[in-house]
Amino acid sequence: MSSEIFAKRLKQLRKKSGWSQQKLAERAGLSYNVITKIEQGAAKNPNIRTIIKLADAFGVSLDELLNRR
Repeated sequence: MSSEIFAKRLKQLRKKSGWSQQKLAERAGLSYNVITKIEQGAAKNPNIRTIIKLADAFGVSLDELLNRR
């Protein structure tokens, strides 16, 4: 999955949840900077721990987070 597609997916899930980037960072136990870099497509390859934390924050599977249904 390209960083642009992942960025769009992350932003989509965040907005659907009604969360700010700061709220998502807090829920996922990540820094605000990490969230903004991912959503801007500047984080080319987020590590698996980051992706798992994001999936857990949203309460979705990795497949759903990565839009692999």
